[in-house]
Amino acid sequence: MTYRPQIRAAVVQMNPVLGDLQHNAQRIMELLYGAADQGADLVVFPECAISGYVFESVAEAQASSITIPGQFTREFQQQCSRLGVVGVVGVVEANDNNLYNSALICGPDGLQHVYRKTHLPVLGLDRFVEEGSILDTVDTPAGVLGPLICYDLRFPEAPRTLAVKGAEVLVHPTNWPVASKDFPTFVTRAAARASRVFLLSANRMGTERGTEFLGHSQIIDPNGDVLAEAEQEETTLLADIDLNRAHQKRLVHIPGVFELDSFGDRRPDLYKALTEADK
Repeated sequence: MTYRPQIRAAVVQMNPVLGDLQHNAQRIMELLYGAADQGADLVVFPECAISGYVFESVAEAQASSITIPGQFTREFQQQCSRLGVVGVVGVVEANDNNLYNSALICGPDGLQHVYRKTHLPVLGLDRFVEEGSILDTVDTPAGVLGPLICYDLRFPEAPRTLAVKGAEVLVHPTNWPVASKDFPTFVTRAAARASRVFLLSANRMGTERGTEFLGHSQIIDPNGDVLAEAEQEETTLLADIDLNRAHQKRLVHIPGVFELDSFGDRRPDLYKALTEADK
């Protein structure tokens, strides 16, 4: 694996067509190629980019699911390999008679990881899928990635767990509706700054069965500063990022007087009370 501390990150904001897997797959491949043509090393697509999100029944969601491995996975893998990029894309995964809201992570060497959404709101597809059970990082040629999907980011424990495990970039396919306008205003920036990691939030745009989506996809740096942000149009955001910045957890403003270490100053012995309180 060739490790590159400086990469070009891309976030794709698109408008999937509900239930039209062929159209959405073709559009994903076109946009992946377009991002790579602009020098992207890492490309993140929205949640459920292959399928759409506002399903009304299990049967309907099942009809828009894919298996892993399967045709779309192979095509996405091959395209990532051909272009030499790491791609992250949201899908509805069918596995052992269960459905999952998942994200594929493929690199130049093939499928690297399948992340299943761990926190489920009572909305759209998420009413019909099973919870994922693992928060883990993925070592790729575009850095150590920490995958989360949409609602996952609202729980501070999730991004922090991935950061403690070594994530340099949180990759975050999402489907924010307009009611979630606080996400790009506050939540994304706070998550990146609290753990001093990069955050790539790829939202969709458009309207699906009366649900209007927010857009406002973002690339955020470890200070919580927005490097790039979309409006509500279909677009691809790009930013050059230095992964070494995600290792700088200690901030020295005045040596020996005003020093902050966002990891070294933690008190994990106290946080165990969270687990005990939940029992």
